[in-house]
Amino acid sequence: MKKEKKTVLHGFHLEKGANMASFGGYDMPLWYSTGVKAEHLAVIQGAGVFDTSHMAVVMVRGDGARELLQRCFTKDLERSVGRGKTPLIIGRCVYGIFLHPDGTVIDDAIVYQLGVKEYMVVVNAGMGPMVADHLLKAVEDDTRVEDLTDRVGKMDIQGIASARILKKIMRDPETLFEGMVYFSFKGGFGSFPTAVTETELLDGTRVLVSRTGYTGEFGFELFVEREQLESLWNQLLVAGEEYGVIPCGLAARDSLRAGAVLPLSHQDIGPWPFLANPWQFALCWNDDQNGFTKDFIGADALLEETDLQYTYAFAGFDPRKISSEASYVTDSGKNKIGTILTCTTDMAIGRQNGQIVSIAENTGDERGKSFTPKGLSCGFVLLEKKCETGEEIYLTDGKRKLKVEIRSDVRPGRTARLPIRTMV
Repeated sequence: MKKEKKTVLHGFHLEKGANMASFGGYDMPLWYSTGVKAEHLAVIQGAGVFDTSHMAVVMVRGDGARELLQRCFTKDLERSVGRGKTPLIIGRCVYGIFLHPDGTVIDDAIVYQLGVKEYMVVVNAGMGPMVADHLLKAVEDDTRVEDLTDRVGKMDIQGIASARILKKIMRDPETLFEGMVYFSFKGGFGSFPTAVTETELLDGTRVLVSRTGYTGEFGFELFVEREQLESLWNQLLVAGEEYGVIPCGLAARDSLRAGAVLPLSHQDIGPWPFLANPWQFALCWNDDQNGFTKDFIGADALLEETDLQYTYAFAGFDPRKISSEASYVTDSGKNKIGTILTCTTDMAIGRQNGQIVSIAENTGDERGKSFTPKGLSCGFVLLEKKCETGEEIYLTDGKRKLKVEIRSDVRPGRTARLPIRTMV
């Protein structure tokens, strides 16, 4: 049996009594003694920290680095930033997919441009070797590809208080936060180049601060050298005490990302063509939506695909959820029409007069003041037929049956894109 890996924060997780489980080859915390609901709500109402150092980093360097990524990554780096679709530049990052030639998914990733010829590719736990090998097979010059699995320290702080907490341990936070838009980053770490401006903790530790995350809420992903991660983690927990920051496990991360309609690689996207799903923004469709703005591995297969499967987000009408294993989806006529990919409960939302309401929404009326969420089931289904938003379907394990509706969005009032000047 292959021995599970441990992150540098593994001792902290055990000391705090975390419920541990295997994930991506690592022994990771599912939740702490505070419980999943408290961790989920902490991110919505304050802040939570996540150990994400099990994720892998692949460096791509050289004269042909950008062209290599253009051949292998679904996002067009020349048309990827902002509503104007301008080229990727130093200090900006983009989300996209690495595909097999048949259009099925290897992994999703965020590509950061660190320098003129240097890019950092952040992929999921255990995927560093596979993505690095995929890139190396496409190299046509002296571009260097290096898998840095288990050699980088990474953690996330997510929630509306994230900037106010991070500000307390940063040297020159005003420069750090100035003009920092969603999907931008500053700083560097280790031997990596500094992007835009140097960013250091008060103790002199170099850190790359990225305004990204996997919760749909305002926050940051932080990169340091591996041996400096535990100190950064502890500094943020101390600095965040007045804001109620708590460590959060994978279960809260899962419920938060599902409510934000974000996919889990190898579960919501996987060994089927990356088409007909809520994440088409990860592809570089042309204006007519009938082709791509560049060629990339897997593009031809996607354009030629005719046997579509449809991935949809859903939300239920109460907190109950159903295991995705051995369960399936039916229509109102009890006909089996697909499978359940993810089913969890977003504990920050509920329904009022048929509408989904979140405690994060500042409604300014009596409804918002009196709202106490009970939670709603949510997640993703993979169906054999096309459905419309609002259409009701049923999740069942053969005994229990839950009615849910197809949704274009789930948790309202998310904060990830709010102007940083309102969050500091």
